Amino acid sequence: MDHCVEALCSLEATQKSDTKAETGLRLLVPGLLRCKADPMDIEARRQCQMAVNLAMDNVRAGIPMGGSHAIGHQLGPLGVPHGVTSCIMCPAVMQYNIKHGQDNPEIARRQSLVQTILWSIPEVASQFQTAGFDTSVDLGNLIDSIIRALGLPRTLSEMSIGEDMIDKLAARALHDQWSPTNPVPLVKAEQVREILMACR
Repeated sequence: MDHCVEALCSLEATQKSDTKAETGLRLLVPGLLRCKADPMDIEARRQCQMAVNLAMDNVRAGIPMGGSHAIGHQLGPLGVPHGVTSCIMCPAVMQYNIKHGQDNPEIARRQSLVQTILWSIPEVASQFQTAGFDTSVDLGNLIDSIIRALGLPRTLSEMSIGEDMIDKLAARALHDQWSPTNPVPLVKAEQVREILMACR
């Protein structure tokens, strides 16, 4: 899901990458929710596999990811599985970008595109309504709702990563290839620190 979201939010996205990421998102999110409800739902699993292929196509095509991947790569060596790094980081990165990217309307436009896609998927809209959301809720909270519905970790503390690690993680993240390609380029440790503090 993170690959699709960051591809759609990328300021270097193309019409082709948008189509692949949107198609992947439309397959993946309801597929994941169905797999959670019934682990033996083979069609839902197939849907997820097809979505993963579409999501990875954009990375292979050179569409840069953003802060969720850049920071998430630093969590892997601490024992956090790659998929879980996205669960922890993606909502906070989306909220950081919308907060600090107000001078670039393209950031808001791209996040709005993802929100519209998610709300247009009936099973996902139903999940949002169950959470008490309406269409004014920001993208970070929508993604958070999906991750919580899947029962996946949402915080650093759930993965036994304490506040004492935040400064080191922030410094390391600046060396990742996708820190500067975040819609709000991550070029200072205090930027990454703000995102990490939101994930405690």
